[in-house]
Amino acid sequence: MPSKARIRLWSTNVKDLNYVVGQIKNIVDKTGVSMRGPVPLPTSTMQVPIMRLPHGEGHKKWEKWEMRMHKRIMDIAADERIMRQLMRVRVPEDVYIEIELI
Repeated sequence: MPSKARIRLWSTNVKDLNYVVGQIKNIVDKTGVSMRGPVPLPTSTMQVPIMRLPHGEGHKKWEKWEMRMHKRIMDIAADERIMRQLMRVRVPEDVYIEIELI
């Protein structure tokens, strides 16, 4: 029974995330194994309201900062050859990757 690798990717930068997904897709296309995905998962948003200084005696002024976390998930039929190539993929600093063998 062939094993499967589930790859989870997440980042705050969409361009870097899509770059890594493209590299993985190129590896899969060259080797000819089956792949499902990349499936875009819902983007989680973290909002932080911060009071702007100086606010003095008057009205309170707020700045709203927001960080978006973009996520993708991929399933690949894994063998030793593909896993070695996946380990060589250049991943930027702000992209996080998790590989789970199923």
